[in-house]
Amino acid sequence: MSSQKIETGHQDMVHDVQMDYYGKRIATASSDNSINIISVSKNTGSQILATLNGHKGPVWQVSWAHPKFGSMLASSSYDGQVIIWKEGNQNQWTQAHVFNAHKSSVNSIAWAPHELGLCLACGSSDGSISVFIARSDGGWDNNQIEQAHSVGVTSVSWGPTTAPGSLVGSSLVDPLWKLASGGFDSTVKVWTLQDGIWRRDSSLALHTDWVRDVAWSPNLGLQKSTIASGSQDGTVIIWSVGKEGGKWEGTVLNDFKTPIWKVSWSLTGDLLAVADGNNNVTLWKEAVDGKWQQVTTVEP
Repeated sequence: MSSQKIETGHQDMVHDVQMDYYGKRIATASSDNSINIISVSKNTGSQILATLNGHKGPVWQVSWAHPKFGSMLASSSYDGQVIIWKEGNQNQWTQAHVFNAHKSSVNSIAWAPHELGLCLACGSSDGSISVFIARSDGGWDNNQIEQAHSVGVTSVSWGPTTAPGSLVGSSLVDPLWKLASGGFDSTVKVWTLQDGIWRRDSSLALHTDWVRDVAWSPNLGLQKSTIASGSQDGTVIIWSVGKEGGKWEGTVLNDFKTPIWKVSWSLTGDLLAVADGNNNVTLWKEAVDGKWQQVTTVEP
């Protein structure tokens, strides 16, 4: 496997790197308060296409919207702001919207599955989760979850729009709106939107220190719903539930003995990547007996 080094052009630490839908560009978020859009190609290497300035503090996360909504990027920052950036002419980016719903650092952002429309969830150190939904007139509504984690929200992840075990395509009838969140209170919480109100349907408490990241697995056609959480306590826990409304069960995937930075599922939902505090990235797969096994280590 050949690797390619990419010069990000940032003057300070890079906190997040996200590839666009087509794998042609990456967006980087940095402590230098800026975002860079970088082209990646095997032939020409990488080049910085645009630098987006607007945040007044370190940028923690960036996230590309689905291309059916155009070329659009969201960013969240220590300054409490979430900015929606839109590309007009090629490499010409403007601030399409600035959200000031939060009183402190916005640590995590996630676009909803595109079937739900243009919708962004944001988790903040102020304890709340905001869910911004684009209206047809170009404005946005905010359907907020107040005090989701009283001491602060670290991460948000959308659930699939179909219930476990349901037929593919059934989401078009009545798609599910579900969110998982992690917090400084060491818990993972699961939220469901019912009748226009977000309700907590589960609070999952097995971690002994704050949850750094949560990731809901794409469950296409699978018989269960699965969430991975990584914590400051060094463990990754796999939470799963067999049917809608059932009880979540947690299994420790592994104790890495160093804080977990990030957990991320493959598109098919059968492989989990874990980034830990020793700069290791490991891949894990569930065996037939339900135990998780390490597949490989990715060399830094």
